[in-house]
Amino acid sequence: MTQTSPSVTGREKAVDALRELILRGDFPAGARLGEMELATRLGVSRTPVREALTRLAAEGLVELVPNRGARVSKWSVEELEGVFELRTALEPKLTALAVPKARPEDVEELDRLALRMVEVGSPGPEQDLDALVPLNREFHGRLVALADHPALAGALASAVHAPIVLRNFHTYDETSLRRSLAHHVEIVAAVRAGDPEWARAVMTAHIRNARAVMVRAAREQENP
Repeated sequence: MTQTSPSVTGREKAVDALRELILRGDFPAGARLGEMELATRLGVSRTPVREALTRLAAEGLVELVPNRGARVSKWSVEELEGVFELRTALEPKLTALAVPKARPEDVEELDRLALRMVEVGSPGPEQDLDALVPLNREFHGRLVALADHPALAGALASAVHAPIVLRNFHTYDETSLRRSLAHHVEIVAAVRAGDPEWARAVMTAHIRNARAVMVRAAREQENP
């Protein structure tokens, strides 16, 4: 039996845990990432933390500043607009490609995720915006996986990491949030109907809605 070395296990644990903390919004854009503090929080030594920071820098989630350490990446308005242009070109196409490949069980799982997002995201006493992040990521990830187009998926992955740092849903106003939740439900309807162009159109609107919210938030950060 092949055994995984402790160093590999520790490195992968640190990468996965730190990535999740950033994507979940525990460390906001621009936050300093101290190696000692992270090692204590993640329960690993400094070496896996250092390797995790290097890996996440390659993914675009972390910036390594010479003589100043690491921090969560910040994105200018212009950079975000460029990222969303790329997403608008890629993700609707992948969504359309996913439609004819979706089996009934795939549709049911997408439906479960969409309805769960409505449940936890709708305004009210039971609202849990933090719970939306992993659900949203799984929903979009399943569509990309169904599309089965590695080249487009790889290009999209580099575009998704940038704005996802801001995607903690606390920046959404109520109207934009309700619109986003409804888009997920409608995308499922389009997939169930076997209509790629409908799915493509809704995903395009979904991304443009997110773009409006996140670009506005970035502008407010630049001009408080």
